[in-house]
Amino acid sequence: MSSATTTSTSATPRRAALTDPGYQAFVILRTGFTVAPILFGLDKFANLLVDWPTYLAPWINDIVPGSAQAAMYAVGVIEIVAGLAVALAPRFGGWLVAGWLAGIIVNLLTIPGHYDVALRDFGLLLGAVALARLAQRYHGRPQPH
Repeated sequence: MSSATTTSTSATPRRAALTDPGYQAFVILRTGFTVAPILFGLDKFANLLVDWPTYLAPWINDIVPGSAQAAMYAVGVIEIVAGLAVALAPRFGGWLVAGWLAGIIVNLLTIPGHYDVALRDFGLLLGAVALARLAQRYHGRPQPH
């Protein structure tokens, strides 16, 4: 009888946490900003989704050593690391992804015809900032048992 009471008592706060809209938003953003950077980072090596070197501004290509594809390999590694940072430390990873997206936006704004993608990435930057802020509240809190 005692264990049934203990189980239902500890399950109630957990259930309440799972129904909290703020916590749900945190989980959604954390999942998205973990999976997307890792998948896009991996695709920098395969170019299955898009020909990634075409998204590198010529002025950046001129200052980085090697080819545009070699630069995309470095970008891919950074994106994979950023996704892992979100998974492991979302308070830091959210800001890392937001900063990375700011750099991508600057790059895209200097390529004519890519302004729509820059605007989309600005929306993603706002989502990454929201993730970092939500992580302040929800990540690392002792979870009810």
